Amino acid sequence: MLLRIEDHDRTRSRPEFEAGILDDLDWLGYVADIFSTHAYRAGSCEGRQSERDPVYREAFEILRAQGLVYACDCSRRSLESKAGAGFSRTGGSELPYAGHCRERRLPLTEGYGWRARMEPGVEIFEDQLLGHQRQDPSRQCGDLLVRDRHGHWSYQFAVTVDDWRQGIDHVMRGTDLLASTGRQIRLARLLGRDRPPVFAHHPLIMKSPNQKLSKSDGDTGVSELRRRGWTPEEVKEEARK
Repeated sequence: MLLRIEDHDRTRSRPEFEAGILDDLDWLGYVADIFSTHAYRAGSCEGRQSERDPVYREAFEILRAQGLVYACDCSRRSLESKAGAGFSRTGGSELPYAGHCRERRLPLTEGYGWRARMEPGVEIFEDQLLGHQRQDPSRQCGDLLVRDRHGHWSYQFAVTVDDWRQGIDHVMRGTDLLASTGRQIRLARLLGRDRPPVFAHHPLIMKSPNQKLSKSDGDTGVSELRRRGWTPEEVKEEARK
């Protein structure tokens, strides 16, 4: 088991958020085989995405050498405007990128988003919990943003590169990330990964039929249960239910 701190978005990440994660894991008695909480507390750590820019740039050059990347100056607002009434910000639908900047030959420099081409084609995989899956990234998300105009590597790109370079072969995560799987499998293959990880997507704990639990909404987290007097054993037993 590898402990990764996914702080690729530096505008949203804070040292206190990482410290809270490490404190929760230590209290629960969780010990990672690779990148322990002690390794993070000691200072620089290769499991921290914010410290892996050279790794991501090296992977990006693999795509650039194949002519698979281009610069983009589209904002989310402009894409929503072009999508028109067919897209709702709160409707849960994904807004695919239609390749507006594919042929504009904008410079791959700072200040522009960087995208990877997702040509039509179906990715097929067996989810260990959900069974047979078919996804076409070109229809779901369109050309994939790998780095935004502010210089932040995207979640899709960073985790795909890390899973490949760190030798991750099993990924278990929530069903809210199921749609990400086909594009990550495609991207990993374009980078040169021979065999993708095995994926398993589990149901989410919901507070309403359409809303998942979220600490950002004030929902209960491990630290709050600890303050209420729960023991690590009680938390783990509740999780097993």
